Amino acid sequence: MFFIIGAAIAVGSVLGGYLFAGGHLNVLWQPGEFMIILGAALGGFVIANPVTVLKGTLGSFGPLLKGTRYNKASYLELLSVLYSLFKLAKTKGDLALESHVENPHESALFQNFPGFSANHHAVVFLCDYLRLLTLGTSNAHELDAIMDRELEVHHNAEHAIPNAMATVADALPALGIVAAVLGVIHTMGAITEPPEILGKLIGGALVGTFTGVLASYGFVGPMAQSLEKIMNTDARYMECMKVAIIAHMQGYAPQVSIEFARKVLDEHVRPTFQEVEETVQNLPTY
Repeated sequence: MFFIIGAAIAVGSVLGGYLFAGGHLNVLWQPGEFMIILGAALGGFVIANPVTVLKGTLGSFGPLLKGTRYNKASYLELLSVLYSLFKLAKTKGDLALESHVENPHESALFQNFPGFSANHHAVVFLCDYLRLLTLGTSNAHELDAIMDRELEVHHNAEHAIPNAMATVADALPALGIVAAVLGVIHTMGAITEPPEILGKLIGGALVGTFTGVLASYGFVGPMAQSLEKIMNTDARYMECMKVAIIAHMQGYAPQVSIEFARKVLDEHVRPTFQEVEETVQNLPTY
């Protein structure tokens, strides 16, 4: 939503100011310039990045349009999931988690939290580490290090996409100059034409520079920054689970473990202690 609003503001302001100054929109329509800039940018993007990044970039437009999927309600649900699992483990032992983590999609516990269950990566992350507990892992410091490493790998893989987009944004002004130079070369070939024709050709050439700069600073650069922030919220969601699991391994009560996790959340998505307390008191027992 904010992406659409921002793009509308950018386009409306630029074109509105241009028209207000007496400009003519037909002059800005230069398909050849657009083909040079965008085609060169796309070609460089394909050359520089592996298939995983190319596919990931195509899939990133959904999150860009929708924004982050994590809000206070989703974190409240996550804390409830963690509380239910830890309470079960404290009551019946870590082995009681085995049936749930081995078949999370058939687990009555996970099915009680549809939002979390729909998050495939989060379910896999949580179940993988709870499975280690059922296998006898007891050293919280070792598991903490492993989780940090996995989160780092995931972070680097995800951020390869906005980094690649930022590289394109940096290149677009220069590609705009390339298009402008080719336009000037074309203009020099028509140097004997009357001034009104030369003026249109020169104006068309300058549209290349305009397009490259606008696309870079008005669209692609901000898109890369927005996507990076969205991915940072994904990392924070995983970090929340990590803190809770480590606290559980260190022997804390379920209420304390999820309180540790709650404390690492950003203030605007962090449920209050009272909200968490009221929610977990109404959870079913498994």
